[in-house]
Amino acid sequence: MRIVRLANFVAPRSGGLRTSLAELGAGYQAAGHEPVLVIPGERDSDQRTEQGRVITLRAPRVPFAGGYRVLWRRRRLARLLARLRPDALEVSDRTTLRWTGAWAREHGVPAVMVSHESVTALLKGLGLAGLGGVGRAVADWLNRRTAREYQRVICTTGWAAGEFERIGAGNVVRVPLGVDLATFAPRTGQVRAEDQILLVHCGRLSAEKRPRRSLTTLATLRASGLPVRLVVAGDGPLRPRLERRAARAGLPVTFTGFLPGRADLAALLASADVVLAPGPAETFGLAALEALACGTPVVVSAESALPEVAGEAGASVPGEDLAAGVRAVLARPERARRAAARARAEQFDWATAVRGFLAVHTAGDGHEAGVRA
Repeated sequence: MRIVRLANFVAPRSGGLRTSLAELGAGYQAAGHEPVLVIPGERDSDQRTEQGRVITLRAPRVPFAGGYRVLWRRRRLARLLARLRPDALEVSDRTTLRWTGAWAREHGVPAVMVSHESVTALLKGLGLAGLGGVGRAVADWLNRRTAREYQRVICTTGWAAGEFERIGAGNVVRVPLGVDLATFAPRTGQVRAEDQILLVHCGRLSAEKRPRRSLTTLATLRASGLPVRLVVAGDGPLRPRLERRAARAGLPVTFTGFLPGRADLAALLASADVVLAPGPAETFGLAALEALACGTPVVVSAESALPEVAGEAGASVPGEDLAAGVRAVLARPERARRAAARARAEQFDWATAVRGFLAVHTAGDGHEAGVRA
């Protein structure tokens, strides 16, 4: 089966989405299918990789988006799809690529949309949630259109599926993502001073990820007398502002930038005492799961899907300051909390995720489930 996958907002230094696409593609190929990934980039290219064929189409940068690009030329992409003649279409962008659902119907191609973001949460982040229900109404309208355009909508958590269930969508399937349990594993070596408590924030430094919450958490813990420092692994448009804030407040923060080596990232996560995942709009949180696989507990935003992923292997806290969650985690015996983190991560693996995604692709036409009015 030739599975053509489309994704926007994928950059050389993007994290969770890029990892998910690579792992799923490699899994499809290992299962005997022909995955073809189409993404935007600086220049056109067509490569054979471990995740299958990857076609890059030259596309412009999105202003104020930190380097992300978007496949915006519909006619060119439609012509490419016609040449590729997919047996199945998998789309990972609910905004600019939703039109491909209509293309797939017109050409008799089964199509699924992978919901990597919560429209409800994103609109809430823009301050629209409380405007007399306007934000919720807009989210419901957009989600109805998505559910009608595609035969299946894949959600990676129940939290992510909630906004579709709210509108009565009957074609939603839940398939959790996985984690590389070999690369991300507990380690005996340390990359920190033994007399310090090491917090790590791993993720893109953009507004929707709320990285400022990690600095707020650090400041609160330092003010209470705890010998805490923070390492921020990742890059993005907010980095200069965060660096200035840390310098003004005299906070012990190290900004590593994007870590391209997965082994280096795994070593950092394994050495941390606690990993912070403060984003309120996370629909799965792959970086947090990678931390758990390294045996490191996570403190997450209670507003996101991450409490569902982390389970009892961490703590969830509402609001801007996650210090209470860090204290709660550190109060547990270290050996027990690290064992619990690894055990939780072992419930997620990429082989299971690949089987789940392929089951959706081979399930046949389910569009009659549709959306109730």
